[in-house]
Amino acid sequence: MDGTEGNAGQPGPAERSHRSSVSSVGARAADVLVYLADDTVVPLAVENLPSLNAHELHRAVREVLQLPDIALDVFALWLVSPLLDEPSLQFRRNVFFPKRRELQIHDEEVLRLLYEEAKGNVLAARYPCDVEDCEALGALVCRVQLGPYQPGQPTACAVREKLDSFLPTHLCKRGHGLFAALRGRGAKAGPGEQGLLNAYCKVKEAAGGDSGRGASLSTHYRAYLLKSHELPFYGCAFFHGEVDKPAQGFLHRGGRKPVVVAISLEGVHVIDSREKHVLLGLRFQELSWDHTSPEEEESVLWLEFDGDNEGTPVNRLLKIYSKQAELMSGLIEYCIELNQTSELAAPQETVSGPPSAASSLPSSAQRPQLQRQGSVVCSRLQHLSTIDYVEEGQQIKRVKPKRTTSFFSRQLSMGQGSYTVVQPADSLEQG
Repeated sequence: MDGTEGNAGQPGPAERSHRSSVSSVGARAADVLVYLADDTVVPLAVENLPSLNAHELHRAVREVLQLPDIALDVFALWLVSPLLDEPSLQFRRNVFFPKRRELQIHDEEVLRLLYEEAKGNVLAARYPCDVEDCEALGALVCRVQLGPYQPGQPTACAVREKLDSFLPTHLCKRGHGLFAALRGRGAKAGPGEQGLLNAYCKVKEAAGGDSGRGASLSTHYRAYLLKSHELPFYGCAFFHGEVDKPAQGFLHRGGRKPVVVAISLEGVHVIDSREKHVLLGLRFQELSWDHTSPEEEESVLWLEFDGDNEGTPVNRLLKIYSKQAELMSGLIEYCIELNQTSELAAPQETVSGPPSAASSLPSSAQRPQLQRQGSVVCSRLQHLSTIDYVEEGQQIKRVKPKRTTSFFSRQLSMGQGSYTVVQPADSLEQG
């Protein structure tokens, strides 16, 4: 994707620095600052900026970073404005780049940039992960930053001092007050630390390769990405919104809760912004959608999916309030069209020559799903307030609360698809 993207709601380096991406240095010249996933900045001296298109700017970044041609497909330019002021320009993963193609990349710098972006999303809990996965991913970060695990070395101290560099913040809490102050370096590691150390010592080195810190890190970058691919929302674009809470208490008070809507080539996930777990995960085959614009009423993205109401199969509507509803709707439609185009082109593709290293890695279809009980990536429909209804002949039998009309026809096959009942543990397609 060459063009600049609108704000996808993903926090990035610019949020921490609050710096503009463009600064004037003359009548016809400007310094353009492009932010990378590792919080570094690529400064570009650009002549006649208003006439520069996104493709030329993308090429300039690739030349400075000395990236191969594959970077044209892997990365895109994103305009991000978290405070609705002057946006920052970020060089990030292209949401339309298939995960399967990542495993065919051999350039270490491209792999590093992908690794840094995925790591940032995990540490910031934008990618909700179970503890076991956080520890496995954090162990690979330890390997990259600290080198191979060395028994007998002060590894525990090094990990503890930089724990928030390896695990999300909510897993790094050690308590406060006198107990925390008395806890010295020699104290027993907490659950998150110990699990991380156990996973760190199990990280395997490349067969026959140099085990020193100066060795190529491509193997570990690729291992981190492969593990990240198990998360159903890897590589997604993020949007902010709110959903209705289920009515609670004698007065049936509900209110709204903030959510993040993650959209990728696989589907849509609604994530609780505070609890850091998935509320709803749907593949495109399992949903229908539409949006209402501010001119009609409050800007809303509607998602429809199959469910169950006291034993009766029903269609469920989820109402997501967001100023980015139209943008989300457009991205969903484009992802579906792109997937359909790829499916039509797939039978015509042929592969020749000896199998590559990537071909020996498990494919998305072969990779096991995360089915842990209570996993943060499983849907939690009981935490959502939905509008349920069932079809009875040509009429609509209303289930509370009442609706005056039926839902939309927009779905995967644009009006000719069918739904399957969504089960919380089975509604996610793992990458």
